[in-house]
Amino acid sequence: MNKSDNEKREVLLRVENLCQYFRTGSTELKAVDGVSFDIYKGEVFGLVGESGCGKTTTGRSIIKLYKITSGDIYYRNTRIAAGTRSLEEQMRALRKEGRRTASALQKEGDAEAAKEERRKTAARLKELRHAIKRAKYDDEHCNHVYAAGKEAEVRAAYEEKLASCPEAKRDALRKEYKEQLRIASRERITNKIQMIFQDPIASLNPRMTVRDTIAEGLIIKGIRDKKYIDEQVYKMLDLVGLVPEHAGRYPHEFSGGQRQRIGIARAIIMNPELIIADEPISALDVSIQAQVINLLNDLREKFGLTVLFIAHDLSVVKYFSDRIAVMYFGKIVELADSDELFAHPMHPYTRSLLSAIPLPDPAYEKKRRRITYNPLLAHDYSKQQPTLREVSEGHFVLCNDEEFESYRRALEDE
Repeated sequence: MNKSDNEKREVLLRVENLCQYFRTGSTELKAVDGVSFDIYKGEVFGLVGESGCGKTTTGRSIIKLYKITSGDIYYRNTRIAAGTRSLEEQMRALRKEGRRTASALQKEGDAEAAKEERRKTAARLKELRHAIKRAKYDDEHCNHVYAAGKEAEVRAAYEEKLASCPEAKRDALRKEYKEQLRIASRERITNKIQMIFQDPIASLNPRMTVRDTIAEGLIIKGIRDKKYIDEQVYKMLDLVGLVPEHAGRYPHEFSGGQRQRIGIARAIIMNPELIIADEPISALDVSIQAQVINLLNDLREKFGLTVLFIAHDLSVVKYFSDRIAVMYFGKIVELADSDELFAHPMHPYTRSLLSAIPLPDPAYEKKRRRITYNPLLAHDYSKQQPTLREVSEGHFVLCNDEEFESYRRALEDE
């Protein structure tokens, strides 16, 4: 798909300069460091890389399981998450530094300079507090606006029904109307994003039955009708290839593949638009992996889902994804359409990953040469740091000026 086609498509999710850092003692681990990408409505966006490169952390940050350090996440052009942790850390450091500097000036007998230092510190702290408050307001406001829109939809639907409803049935309809309004008031925009977790055992509560697990989202949403909940649970079980009799069982009574199907049903029952599939097949047998991938493909077509597919197996990602982003050490190093990435891999790390894909061909396997990626040998960033650049239409690579020119020449020579 070319760039002009992408520009016409609706951007469902936009991630801008996402950073997710973790404290490990006195040091800071940069799990995700300045990641940016768009996901278009209806596509499968693959995110690949070796273990520990930041793929899962990116997915968990999008769905707000982590409080992001910095950056912004937009869903349908509405900011659903903003990085405030870095601002809070700046405030703590600024207070400490301001007190230390003002105290030192006071001891030197320069009371005016100490007073000015305190004034500057207070002004900067006010700016940071305002930025944090604004980010939190955006988060709450987007949910409030979304819930208000859902309430308006319910009112419009039921006012028409009430106008034409016979007097005998009007009380029951009013009761139903009131219940639907209550449910709509608890709607959240993030309900439209759901996640399928990597470990089908750890992601299911062993003390909850399958019915309780799948229905939990509906109950949190405020739905009280047990008959409706049961109908939806049985419907989801049927969609993922299980039977209603499984609803009363516990997770330990199922195989790994069946547990993953329960996890998929739990996500689908919320009627999401975006699914974050975090390595949903990595813990399964090879024979079961194809079944789960085909199930996700069927559900994608049936419900018009958009999928962020996180994996480390490039051969699976190629089969399932429209576009692929390759991550290394917390950064996206290459992003392109699936066919383009496999036909013209540019970044040395991408070529290394592709060289590791085995094929069921003994003759090819004898000749296959594994490419080892060493960033210290592959790049010289002593003079200029790399940035993500568009080398060809829709094909982005993390590179500096020198590498950019070499990639462009390589494409022209082909």
